[in-house]
Amino acid sequence: MKMGNSSFVAIALLMSVVVLCNGGKTSSYVRNLLQKPVDMPLDSDAFAIPPGYNAPQQVHITQGDHVGQAMIISWVTVDEPGSNEVIYWSNSSLQNFTAEGEVFTYTYYNYTSGFIHHTNITNLEFNTTYFYVVGIGNTTRQFWFTTPPEVGIDVPYTFGIIGDLGQTFDSNTTLTHYQNSNGSTLLYVGDLSYADDYPYHDNVRWDTWGRFTERSAAYQPWIWTAGNHEIDFDLQISGINLSTICQTSFLGTSTLQYKWLTAELPKIDRTETSWLIVLMHAPWYNSYYSHYMEGEPMRVVFESLFIKYKVDVVFAGHVHAYERSERVSNDKYNITNGICTPVKDISAPVYITNGDGGNQEGLSINMTQPQPSYSAYREASFGHGTLEIKNRTHAHYSWNRNQDGYAVEADKLWLFNRYWNPLDDSTTHIP
Repeated sequence: MKMGNSSFVAIALLMSVVVLCNGGKTSSYVRNLLQKPVDMPLDSDAFAIPPGYNAPQQVHITQGDHVGQAMIISWVTVDEPGSNEVIYWSNSSLQNFTAEGEVFTYTYYNYTSGFIHHTNITNLEFNTTYFYVVGIGNTTRQFWFTTPPEVGIDVPYTFGIIGDLGQTFDSNTTLTHYQNSNGSTLLYVGDLSYADDYPYHDNVRWDTWGRFTERSAAYQPWIWTAGNHEIDFDLQISGINLSTICQTSFLGTSTLQYKWLTAELPKIDRTETSWLIVLMHAPWYNSYYSHYMEGEPMRVVFESLFIKYKVDVVFAGHVHAYERSERVSNDKYNITNGICTPVKDISAPVYITNGDGGNQEGLSINMTQPQPSYSAYREASFGHGTLEIKNRTHAHYSWNRNQDGYAVEADKLWLFNRYWNPLDDSTTHIP
């Protein structure tokens, strides 16, 4: 999907990772690991239900077209379906507009959802603040958002990156820190509510998560990719499942995902949209024991495409820690030739794992030793990332650790664009 920020394209993939070598830096920071993260209680203020009859809740938005002139507004009502309408206006005009969407519900085991609304508002102006109201006819609530700048090769834009958030006290810290950043759109790399971690996959925890994230997601687009915790299958519930995904279904050149990607990548005009960013859930390059080598079959098939089309950076989650790679590739490897060590490749993306949002499963703390040569920086802490696109040639990335109630910029680097400025931007020596 092309973002209206102009200089960016994000491609979302569903699966995954790995490899091995002395590498970069393993952080010396040690987080207090006396206990696993603790879920906020159901009566937490973070999950508060808005007052009023049929008041909209879980309000969130995402971009509704390829260039940034549409926005999908989503919300839930509980007492009755209510109105599907969204009333909206710009900060520079007194004229109100109305758009009408659709509503649906779902059931899962002994849970029945509220009334889920989706309305796409279109023909928006670039770089403009819009106010919008939902809950027409009952209890109304008002929010706002700002559209991205018009497509242009040197237009700056700032993204946040979060993955594997959940709804613990640590999750709350991560989201608060992100809200205090200058991110205008959030790239979310999978594993959202962790509702499937509760007995019978308690979907009430989707509702609490929706209310928890509203304070950001109602005001700026969140762009999503799916994680394994969005695959809902529970053997405790006989005959019930919402979707099933086998990892092998994403592998090989005959799969729908491969065919889609090979058709999509050539469409990207880098003279118009300078930055190419990929979102996926499980990382390909990972030096933690958790989920180590999980996505190797996918990497073998897909990696050459990332190099051919000059992907700048790949963001992933899944591993509950932080890690950044150097520009390396291993696309010459197959299962018979024995060439299994990644090598420096300035045509390759930087791979960044941001699976450190704060969910109740806790951090991945066990790392492979020695640190692999491809690994530039790694740390088992919670936090969020920020990517500031400056122009067609440069972007600045930082990872911000949650520490003692405030965010600390623990890792940072300048990224050089692979199409417009394909210079070596490595931060450690790779033999």
